[in-house]
Amino acid sequence: MRLKDKSAVITGGAGGIGMETAALFLKEGVKGVLLVDLEEKALKKAAEKLKSDKVHIHAADVTSSEDVKAYTDRAAELFGEVDILFLNAGIEGVVKPLTDYPEEMFDRVLGVNMKGVWLGLKHAFPVMKKSGGSVMITSSVAGIQGTPNVVAYVGSKHGVNGIMKVAALEGAEHKIRVNTIHPSPVDNRMMRSLEEGFAPGQGAEAKKGFEQTIPLGRYAENREIADLALFLASDESRFITGSQYVIDGGLTT
Repeated sequence: MRLKDKSAVITGGAGGIGMETAALFLKEGVKGVLLVDLEEKALKKAAEKLKSDKVHIHAADVTSSEDVKAYTDRAAELFGEVDILFLNAGIEGVVKPLTDYPEEMFDRVLGVNMKGVWLGLKHAFPVMKKSGGSVMITSSVAGIQGTPNVVAYVGSKHGVNGIMKVAALEGAEHKIRVNTIHPSPVDNRMMRSLEEGFAPGQGAEAKKGFEQTIPLGRYAENREIADLALFLASDESRFITGSQYVIDGGLTT
């Protein structure tokens, strides 16, 4: 029961990593978890799969300050405080050279992946200052190295690292810890989209190619990212803040 009596908010809560993390948090004793995602239909399906009266849902666009404040206020109403904030919402954009990258899509990717993180921190910090807590932000190996043809995604994930460092320093006096998680490819919907983008009609071959670049020879599983999120959410990481946690099977070694 590593999270006994703690409350959690997870953005991107209807996705693979979000749902797996919520399931793990429930097993570890959270008193409640609020899943946040764009589509209410997807959130309802996620809640049905998790089968717990401790699960609550809230549809929100993380690029909207009004929506982010609303989900933060909802969490405060439900739980009285926010002990754990997992800013996990993110989108991949499209696969195109930077000279051909659509401006509208560039803005959307930075909006979700970067602005969504900043807004999450902006509205959660006043609530979390009451008793401290842990914030985890899903970045990527793309946040510590470059990858051709995904300029918006790479740029947004590098930007998230800077936001995390500022937040860790500003949050320290209030006992709010902030860290980033940097997965390599994870075996979920986002990678299916990227595989198709890099090799249209040959996604399976693209996956084999990606896996060959990973020393451990495979993609990460959603549960493996959730395990790391659990460690950072728990008191076992109570002296860790401002750190970048790479979970990549040796890809960036």
